[in-house]
Amino acid sequence: MANMVTRVICLGISTLDKIWPVPDLPAGGGKYRASDYLEVGGGMAANAAVAAAKLGAGCAYWGRAGDDAAGATMQREMVAYGVDIANFRLFAGARSSISAVIVSQDGERMIVNYRGMGIPDDPAWLPLDQVRQANAIHADIRWVEGAAAIFAAARAAAIPTVLDGETATVEAFTAVLPWTDHAIFSEPGLRSFAGPDCLQNEATRHAALARVRELGCRVAAVTRGARGTLWLDEHGFHHLPSFAVDVVDTTGAGDVFHGAYALAIGEGQNVAQAMRFASAVAALKCTRQGGRAGIPDRTEVDAFLAGR
Repeated sequence: MANMVTRVICLGISTLDKIWPVPDLPAGGGKYRASDYLEVGGGMAANAAVAAAKLGAGCAYWGRAGDDAAGATMQREMVAYGVDIANFRLFAGARSSISAVIVSQDGERMIVNYRGMGIPDDPAWLPLDQVRQANAIHADIRWVEGAAAIFAAARAAAIPTVLDGETATVEAFTAVLPWTDHAIFSEPGLRSFAGPDCLQNEATRHAALARVRELGCRVAAVTRGARGTLWLDEHGFHHLPSFAVDVVDTTGAGDVFHGAYALAIGEGQNVAQAMRFASAVAALKCTRQGGRAGIPDRTEVDAFLAGR
């Protein structure tokens, strides 16, 4: 799609992340000294939208928050990154989602999230007729009703869909996976769907991903950090090793992977190409501090891949 802007819609959760970098993750109660303090937007689909926009997509974020200071802050930041927020709705009387993020010097993190309150689940206000104008649709599993609605509209319009399969109930996945084309899970997310032993060995991993495909997904995948990405599609079972990089901060790496993958699929890349592209974007993000500030641009990613 040279010289054309790929349009991606990302739907799901947006949070305000309050970040404290520390030497090591806390092991128990007590007081700990942070080396800095940051207040930035976060959330799976919202981070994915920022990633897609930084990589050159014409990206829109569809989501919900409270009509409060946190909601306004999240909107301003996404606009600054070039994301279309016309359908990022702030609801009067509701409270936005806020996360406390503790990041250690080796890049690991601890997150405590408040999901918010009073934000309605009904997706009836979504302008689903606009789905036909997109090249790819991404959603996380946090807003089940919204994800099912936008994916059903995308399926009717033959627009590819990408699901961020984080931890959720089996019922949530059962509602969304039949409308999903590309389901990419975290390890905890796949366990929440397929059981605690689903990643024990190659046979159980294959069986878990096969269960996902049985619900109607073309591609079922699980990202495993430094151990790379596994996926099952119509061509078989595949493994992509991760790129070796010096990790500084893993915050948002999975979200960034999803945003990059959705863009790549929207551009017409095949699954293997999209997995490699998304893996490179996530790896580069991990070499830098910050969930969104660390996202590379397209020139950096292309140069990184050219050297591999």
